[in-house]
Amino acid sequence: MRWDGISEFVYVAEYESFTRAAKELGISTAQVSRQISALEKRLNIKLLYRTTRKVSLTEEGRVFYQHCRGVLDGLDAAEQAVSNLQSKPQGRIKLTAPVTYGEQQLLPLINDFMVQYRDIEVTAFLSNQKIDLIEGGYDLAVRIGKLSDSTMMAKKLSRRTNFVCAAPAYLKRYGTPHTLSDLHKHNCLLGTRDYWHFIENNKQANKTVGQQAHKPTDTEKNLRVSGSVQYNSGHSLVDAALKGLGIVQLPDYYVQQYLASGALISVLDNYREPEESIWAIYPHNRHLSPKIRLLVDYLAARLA
Repeated sequence: MRWDGISEFVYVAEYESFTRAAKELGISTAQVSRQISALEKRLNIKLLYRTTRKVSLTEEGRVFYQHCRGVLDGLDAAEQAVSNLQSKPQGRIKLTAPVTYGEQQLLPLINDFMVQYRDIEVTAFLSNQKIDLIEGGYDLAVRIGKLSDSTMMAKKLSRRTNFVCAAPAYLKRYGTPHTLSDLHKHNCLLGTRDYWHFIENNKQANKTVGQQAHKPTDTEKNLRVSGSVQYNSGHSLVDAALKGLGIVQLPDYYVQQYLASGALISVLDNYREPEESIWAIYPHNRHLSPKIRLLVDYLAARLA
């Protein structure tokens, strides 16, 4: 009985018409009216303003509608989930991701995904620019770092760490930097930006004020650096660092193998910023496509 009138109320609220709601539900206008009247009586609340020309929500009706819409969406999603168990995922997925992360980490996994799900087709556009998903008709994007678009849904896939490193030969010749101020003495190999990210410990915050001791706090710092090289290619920057041209700051997936082998040495570890999250984001649709949900869950399980 608690469900009686809910669908009728939601449809009337969305179409602002008893007649249109009845048509969509496949029942009579009189039945829609009776169900909503009974619902209002049960709740002891007036949900709709009715005139000969217009139907609109009361303030209480707007609040009730938001909750009811969510309930019906949940039911639809539950039915879809059960239905999906009986069908194979199929169709095209259009996605975008950063260039190097896409090449090294993402697309090999998507290829594995397509081996498993032969009826899925994928179009991937790799770009370091933030692309408008709605305008570009994308189903999915992979983004790194802080998210600024609150209109999108997001699921965390993985993490990455930025390392500042150099070849042993370079450090032997020019010395190892121990503080951020030491970097101005070094040749910094630049990417698309002329600054690097760090975390700096605020030691001044450790002073005692009265009887209360304040713990040190970490402050994000963008430090402007300079050098003889500026490339928009991470691989080329790694190559320059390996050949002893200078110090570089790059994500782990560029330099991890060289740090492990000793070909590069990590420096300024005390100033390393925290791990950045890697996200899958997708438009805030009422129902997420089964194939998109399947791919996102697949990536999250293997990149975590």
